[in-house]
Formats: sequence, structure tokens, C-alpha cells
Amino acid sequence: MVVRNFEKKTEWICINGEFVKWDDAKIHILSHCIHYGSTVFEGIRCYKTEKGPMVMRLKEHIERLYNSAKIYRMSLDIPVDDFVELTLETIRRNNMQQCYIRPIIYRGYGNSMGVDPSGNPVDYAIMVWDWGKYLGPEALEKGVNACISSWRRLAPDTMPTYAKAGSNYMSSALIKMEAIANGYDEGIALDVIGYVTEGSGENIFMVKDGVLHTPPLSCSILPGITRDSLILLARNELKISVKEENINREALYLADELFFSGTASEVTPVVMLDKIKIGSGKIGPITKKLQQMFFDIVEGRREDKYNWLVEVNKK
Repeated sequence: MVVRNFEKKTEWICINGEFVKWDDAKIHILSHCIHYGSTVFEGIRCYKTEKGPMVMRLKEHIERLYNSAKIYRMSLDIPVDDFVELTLETIRRNNMQQCYIRPIIYRGYGNSMGVDPSGNPVDYAIMVWDWGKYLGPEALEKGVNACISSWRRLAPDTMPTYAKAGSNYMSSALIKMEAIANGYDEGIALDVIGYVTEGSGENIFMVKDGVLHTPPLSCSILPGITRDSLILLARNELKISVKEENINREALYLADELFFSGTASEVTPVVMLDKIKIGSGKIGPITKKLQQMFFDIVEGRREDKYNWLVEVNKK
């Protein structure tokens, strides 16, 4: 048997409120989530600052996790605030100054093995590890090359795209693998009508004539928390117009600037799309300003007037 060790593993994982060693964090092979994808999860970042580790919009992420679980009828008994505290304790137990946080709610091992999950318990776990720049160490500065995927995003009446569900990410995996196989860094999916939705794991923004455009939530996209943060910064700090509207594929080619947003990707410029240069072919001025402002806040160099940061070691 080949033993594969996760290269970023830490010491402790929280499972159903109990802390277990990383290598002992296991579930049964007959757990419902393995066979039917009955999981919802979150991606959250903890940043190193001069005041110690800080988590970006932690409660909002956990509330979205609970909303995802509610949609799939797998709600937890533990209150949101208690889950938030368990997340902070997981970071503290692992002595992390910065990390990626992965909480997950899933259907475990129970009395049934059919599609109906109601005979299986609802379990949860919280993991943390050090995860660098999702699209590569130079992506934030130099940008990435993307393509329009042949895979469409889910129609709104097929599966709930408001839920950050593991099953939805089978679609993301197809988009990502196709992009990589064809020599790109990332793929962008259209919806069933043909409008732009998002990347495999990121929301998308377009700048044209000083106006920021992004697909609306009705366009089969995840309601991104980083997306929401950047919209606030653009409107309140840069004083630029933000339009949430349907975007045609060809509009992306004619954009002055294009960038991805997300917990993992943060604020990553797209400089080439389908081998067409976007704008100057470099990070654009509005993207640069938003990126700098975002990192200045989350890394503690700028006033956190939106109260986005949660101090890990606050007593």
C-alpha cells in the first residue's frame, strides 16, 4: 500500500468538538459523504499581523457554512458562536501564526446506505494548515492565464449554488483539470444561457472604463465573502461604480482589467484569456489598488474599520 503524507499537515484536528491527532482523524469507509458527496465546507484565511494571527471575516464564513448545511438539511446543534470559538481554538492548538482554515459539515456513518441521508449522523471537523498562494507564488503580481471552459456551471434549478457543497466542486474539478491540461492556470465557466459565472474556485471581476463589473448572485455563482469585501472597498474607499450584472463572454476580452477573488486566490489578476491579452497584459491600476488595500487590512497595516478581523489569541 502506498502511504501518502499531506505535506502541510499540522498536529491537531477538531472532530465533533474533540481534538485528535492529524493522523488519527479518520471516518468510516461507509460514511454517506464518501458515496454521495453529502458535505458542505468553507475556506477561511488567518493572516499574520503585528498584533498576532487574525482571521478574515470568520463569523460570516461560519454563517455561510451553516446556511449551506441548512439548504441540504444537515444542520448542527452547536451554535454558530461556539463553532467560531472551536475554530479559533484549533488555530491556537496548532500554534499557527497564519493558516488556511477548512471547516466541514458532513453526513457520517449511520444506519443507511441509500441516497436518502436522513439515517446518517451530521458530523463536523475543523482543519488548519499553511497554504500559500493558491494560483502560484507570482500570481498576485504577474497575473495568470485563463480560458473559457467547455464545462457550464449548474443551472439554478439543478443544484443549489448558494451552498458551498463538496458535490458542486466536481464541476470545479472538471473546469480546473481541463484548463491545466490545455496549458492554462485557471478556467472560467459560463452558465446555461452563456453568461459569465466564475472560475473553478473564484469569483470574477472586470474593469471597463473605470467601472467594476461582476456577475450577479442570480448567475449560478457562490456568494463570495472576498467578493463582498472588494465590492465594499471599491464603493467606499475608491469611490468607483460597481455593477452586478450579466456579462457576455466577449466582454471579458475587451476588459481593461480582469481579476479573480476568493479566500484562496485573494485578489489575482487575469492577464490573458483564451490567449488574448487583457488590457496592458499586466496587473491594472484598479486591481492593484484593491489588492493593496485588501492586504493592508488583512495583514494589519491599515485600519480595520469594517471589523473584518478576528484576533485568534484575544483573552
